[in-house]
Amino acid sequence: MSETEPEKKGWFARLRSRGTPAVETPKPAEAEVEKPEPVEPAVAAEPEARVALPPSEPVRTAPEPETAPVEAVQVEAVAKQEPEVEKPEVEKKGWLSRLREGLSKSTKKVAESITGLFTKKKLDQQTLDDLEDALIQADLGVAVASRLVAKLGKERFGKEVTDEEVRAAFADDIAEILQPVAIPLSIDAARKPHVILVIGVNGSGKTTTIAKLAGLYKGEGRSVILAAGDTFRAAAVEQLKVWGDRAGVPVVSKPTGADAAGLAYEALERARAEKTDVLLIDTAGRLHNKTNLMEELAKIVRVIRKLDPEAPHSCLLVLDATTGQNAHAQVETFKSMSPVDALVVTKLDGSAKGGVLVALAEKFKLPVVAIGVGEGIDDLRPFEARAFARGLMGLPA
Repeated sequence: MSETEPEKKGWFARLRSRGTPAVETPKPAEAEVEKPEPVEPAVAAEPEARVALPPSEPVRTAPEPETAPVEAVQVEAVAKQEPEVEKPEVEKKGWLSRLREGLSKSTKKVAESITGLFTKKKLDQQTLDDLEDALIQADLGVAVASRLVAKLGKERFGKEVTDEEVRAAFADDIAEILQPVAIPLSIDAARKPHVILVIGVNGSGKTTTIAKLAGLYKGEGRSVILAAGDTFRAAAVEQLKVWGDRAGVPVVSKPTGADAAGLAYEALERARAEKTDVLLIDTAGRLHNKTNLMEELAKIVRVIRKLDPEAPHSCLLVLDATTGQNAHAQVETFKSMSPVDALVVTKLDGSAKGGVLVALAEKFKLPVVAIGVGEGIDDLRPFEARAFARGLMGLPA
């Protein structure tokens, strides 16, 4: 037994303290109890330090990949600054590109329909029938569609033809239809003032059209007065006043609900007294199927003719292109109530029905003095037949 006891003490001592010399007195028992506490963490700390070393080396390399993307981003930022400086020049190139962009929805509807038909190399009767349907669906109207397809069939039937050739042929024929109506509005300098009455249905863009025309004439050095004849909507009067202030043009107005014919009369009196070059008269947006509103429009014409029997000298009907074929009914109704002698077609950028302009030109032969493809002051321009026709067919002007 005396031999086993020293063996047990030696075993536990070796277990608790690796390589620690066995102390002979009972004191080591107390020391051995205290030593394991610092010894065990020390032993554990060594493997932790050894395990932590390997990942520390890749961490040192992390800054190197971070600096490379930062430099790349800086290079890209510098590269992006150059186009920003050039943007105004791109915008100044302007009207034709904006026209193409504005007609993009209509172009997609017409041009892509045509392109999708040409899986065959030769122009046959089935393809001609499909082309006619595509043109009708694009709001060009039955008469125009039949005319274009008949001419194409006469010239190219049975021959090899591509969709680009078909679109180019249609663009030429459409330009031929539109050219006679592409007539800018002419201001008679002998009249003081030249009276322009602007009419149309609700939301067609009359007020903004008037404002843009005022800015155009003011830029040409002409004196202009605006008459806020939409007395049914306070917002319309305020809107016209804002535009008038921007253009530096006086606005004649009355409280909401005032007699529109009386206001137009007073505006004409003032314009005559001041020998103003142009008087632009806004009117309330009228639903063309509301007889009483249409009769009030006729009253405005009667009243201003008491001062000038030939007034209005120009009557512009503003049409919203998004209405499509309904524009035909608007023209017919307004013509029965007022001497409509020219059209302005707006919102071509928001519609896939731009082809309706071609149908209107074919049917009514009314001059199209301007078209709008946006809300900006420069987005209302004189109508150009060839540019419109080629834009509609997705071709460069």
